[in-house]
Amino acid sequence: MTSMAKTLAAALLAAASTITLSATQAAAGGVLRLDEVPVGELDPAKATDYADSMLMFNVYDTLVVAKQGEAGLVPDLAESWSVDGNSYTFKLRSDVKFQSGNPLTADDVVFSLKRMQAVGQGLSYLFTNVKDAVAVDPHTVRFDLKMAYSPFLAALQRLPIVDKKLVMEHLGKGDGDMKDWGQAWLSTHAAGSGAYSVVSHNPQQETVMKKNPGYFIKIPEAAPDEVHLRYGLEAATVRTQIPRGEDDITSQWLPPEVLKSLAKGGAQLLHEPGGGELYIKMNTAKAPLDDVNCRLALASAFDYGTAIKMVAITPTVSQGAPSTGAIPVGMLGALPKDRAFKHDLDAAKSYLAKCKYKPSDFTLKLSWIAEVPLEERFALLMQSNFSEIGIKSEIVKVPWALYTEQVTKVDSTPDVSQVFVNAVTGDPDTLLYGMYHSTKTATWQSSEHLSDPKVDALLEKARTENDPKAREATYVELNKLLVSLAPTIYAYDNQAVFAASNRVKVPALSDSSKEFGLPGMGFTFRLMEMTGN
Repeated sequence: MTSMAKTLAAALLAAASTITLSATQAAAGGVLRLDEVPVGELDPAKATDYADSMLMFNVYDTLVVAKQGEAGLVPDLAESWSVDGNSYTFKLRSDVKFQSGNPLTADDVVFSLKRMQAVGQGLSYLFTNVKDAVAVDPHTVRFDLKMAYSPFLAALQRLPIVDKKLVMEHLGKGDGDMKDWGQAWLSTHAAGSGAYSVVSHNPQQETVMKKNPGYFIKIPEAAPDEVHLRYGLEAATVRTQIPRGEDDITSQWLPPEVLKSLAKGGAQLLHEPGGGELYIKMNTAKAPLDDVNCRLALASAFDYGTAIKMVAITPTVSQGAPSTGAIPVGMLGALPKDRAFKHDLDAAKSYLAKCKYKPSDFTLKLSWIAEVPLEERFALLMQSNFSEIGIKSEIVKVPWALYTEQVTKVDSTPDVSQVFVNAVTGDPDTLLYGMYHSTKTATWQSSEHLSDPKVDALLEKARTENDPKAREATYVELNKLLVSLAPTIYAYDNQAVFAASNRVKVPALSDSSKEFGLPGMGFTFRLMEMTGN
């Protein structure tokens, strides 16, 4: 048996080391106000995007979490784990209680896994390879996999453990013993063990949370006592609220000039490695972009340098960095920095000459998400770039809710659309599998509708390869293949930038030695400090 036991003392030491408080900060506490888009999903089995992740990481706990300041994983609800072939066994902490007061047991872990699989939404695809979960004893749980799945430990960062007893008391209408698995109730309530409990949740407006006094790790007094996460605030509103002390941290989706203005006004700029990119997705299942040469023409015509300049905040802070392919630079399988894409009209014209469709015979629909105004600028940039090679286009503004519906069918999916996608576990599997595997098409992540057997084979190989060097080589090969197929224009590697008031300190978003490798983890509220200034 190969043991990867992790001690509880190490976990507590890691948690304690993330906070450094001065005497004046220690009693600050207070209310933290921040905003995000789009609407936050409170049910952890359905959580997928950034706002959902912020809620999940604070209201729920997982067996393992990302290390702070370096790569790797450390225990959270687990004290230790071991691996025997395709079986993973976890010893649970014995001092954890849910916010309801119910103690955490192995039954809760088994229930959480089975609920995630039964609901079948959100990131449930991460756990389709789990054959069974067994409560060996009250504080030991074993996962048996159908086959080797090398990203499994990383995937467990996205398996929030829910309070089985509490959920069972709130089953709604549905078929079978589990009825709706508590979906109706968990859409407005929480059943977690996290550092913050939910006071109220209005998915169109605001989620209010407060400190959990019974949390198993001591929460510093300087951490916010209460958190108000607000959804969909207009940029103009945020621009006035930060200076007035009515908002503390903006979303990452503000236009660059708004962030720049706030910084000039004295706001601090926070940043987080994106773990993803701005993916400009092309509908490969419908003419004219079912022709690879037409797609390569668009990818060559796109002005990558201008795109990055458009998201620069200051000479040293930007929302984007040059992309080299489908995998962000720095992640497993990324291509070298010297392969960054460039605006190349000669190549674009050459590819277009090989395309079976004539530019005069079509007009591309370029969509942008209404809640992300920055995307309109990229739509205008594309329209200008594509016109340089004779391709006409029409720009269409699409609300997020409508976009997620449109992409479920090939015919209604825009020719070209824009989406920011992150590796939700920090592993390239969660970035690429849901985007490009042929069984995962017709979602907001996979509006390319790509179906390629070679891509599928490499994605599957990378999932089962345990040797780190061989796995990296597989992702490099996949990355090169995707660049050659051009289902997507890889605009730039995303770097999340937030403006913040000086009432809050966020080491995980301001000190590179305290960063997390998992997008959204920087918003662990118990690691923040309210200064009271």
